[in-house]
Amino acid sequence: MNISVSELIVRYLERLGIDHIFGMPGAHVLPIYDRLHDSSIKSVLVKHEQGAAFMAGGLARVSQRPSACIATAGPGATNLVTGIANAYAERLPVLAITGETSTYIFGRGGLQESSGEGGAIDQGALFASITRYHRLIERTDYLGQVLNQATQALLGREPGPVLLSVPYNVQKERVDEGVLEQIHIPGQAAARHAASIAELVELVRNARYPVIVAGYGCIQAGARDVVAAFAERFGIPVTTSLKAKGVVAEGTPLSLGCLGVTSNDDARRYLAEHADLLVFLGAGFNERTSYLWDAKLLADKKIAQVDRDATQLGRVFQPDVAICDDIRAVIEDLAAALEAEGMPPKRLDRLDRHRAALAGRVNGDKAAQDEAFRLIHRFFDGLARRFPRDALVFDDNIVFAQSYFDVSGGNHYFPNSGISSLGHAIPAAIGARCFATDSPTFAILGDGGFQMCGMEMMTAVNYGIPLNVVVINNGTLSLIRKNQFQLYGERYTDCDFTNPDFGLLAQAFGVRHYRIETESDLDAMFASADLSGSINLIEILLDKHAFPRYLAAR
Repeated sequence: MNISVSELIVRYLERLGIDHIFGMPGAHVLPIYDRLHDSSIKSVLVKHEQGAAFMAGGLARVSQRPSACIATAGPGATNLVTGIANAYAERLPVLAITGETSTYIFGRGGLQESSGEGGAIDQGALFASITRYHRLIERTDYLGQVLNQATQALLGREPGPVLLSVPYNVQKERVDEGVLEQIHIPGQAAARHAASIAELVELVRNARYPVIVAGYGCIQAGARDVVAAFAERFGIPVTTSLKAKGVVAEGTPLSLGCLGVTSNDDARRYLAEHADLLVFLGAGFNERTSYLWDAKLLADKKIAQVDRDATQLGRVFQPDVAICDDIRAVIEDLAAALEAEGMPPKRLDRLDRHRAALAGRVNGDKAAQDEAFRLIHRFFDGLARRFPRDALVFDDNIVFAQSYFDVSGGNHYFPNSGISSLGHAIPAAIGARCFATDSPTFAILGDGGFQMCGMEMMTAVNYGIPLNVVVINNGTLSLIRKNQFQLYGERYTDCDFTNPDFGLLAQAFGVRHYRIETESDLDAMFASADLSGSINLIEILLDKHAFPRYLAAR
């Protein structure tokens, strides 16, 4: 049976398992929107296309499956760029569908034309470096191959965003629905490396003080439980990258906490001073995690690296053993081999001494900082106690959470990594809550970031999506002010600003507002607020002159 291309696109989305699509209609995508009307897919109208891309990314991060956004040609598509770039950096399977002017007016100056012809902007070239696959679909005779290529890029071993741009007249053409049969969903099987696993067994067996460095790859592989069980069985401490907070519940005996330049430094000290083997599991060892690639972290140690992405192996350090494989499968095989050998748990005497030394260390500067950030610290403590599991926390302002938020094994923490774009948290959290409909959801960000995507709160209101937006209000771009204080002789330029009245803004949105100036305000908020089923704007006041003393640049 022949159907329109627009209907075929919608059926393709359904075949991918997509149940929400985030976007804003325009004339050049109305045929697709018309077919969405009768589809099982729920379309979500955003306030800005950047928010649509961030929402799709948030849903993909939580669900670990494809998501979608849609925009019209020209400015609609260009507004997607930052969110798609973030999805590319995060390797998220986000499908972006954009419209285009009809092919018969290419090069003639059509309204919002972005075909690359006749001086028009080239939409495909714009997205070329931030997608795994992009295609302007000018004909229908190769549509099946294009959709299959898009599927392989979205769901292959190295997933990432895809752009499909469909001209208006092509959307209205008729094709055989059998085109969908040309689409093959790729498998996720990985090649096994038995010899390398045997080498890893030997490294772990011979190490006296091994440490696991768990990265986001553990979460992507669904390996949180097996990593935690392995560490517990064999007495191996675990530190995580920022994106992997909670792989092993923080605050538990074997957790070293977060490793990174903005953390409290406990994990770095233990690795540098005590470890003799580091086992990297899906951790990229980037600038933040590595303390600008501090050589002392790796010196005089054996190193093993396990990652499903072959390009990560040996990218910034030379491992003694490198395994390209599924992390969960590797840990299961490693545990089985060590169990068969009867290997006892590793000794924790150095870990005990390390913690005793930390407890006895008096640091006046740290104490002063803790006092300056007391409200924020108390907020994260309250969040961890109130929601020991199932909470979704999207955090643009990662500095405080890295040190103050103990992520349990049952919670989910999503820092704004990727390209670290301000304004990400609110739309990403909305997209995530569309999938995890029963999970208390928090978007934490500064007041500068809030003003970039704050209007997406109305998207949550429009669709009744429960959300807690936590704004740290200090009337400044904190990172810029901190750098200008530390590196530029306190010559403050374009970092300070005046905020709107957040209480009146919340009233205009029709949501509850909580202004946190004291610890009693915080206690009252946690005692009375519905943080699971309603929309709240929580404002935490902070002195603009208080900021962490770490150096962000050298």
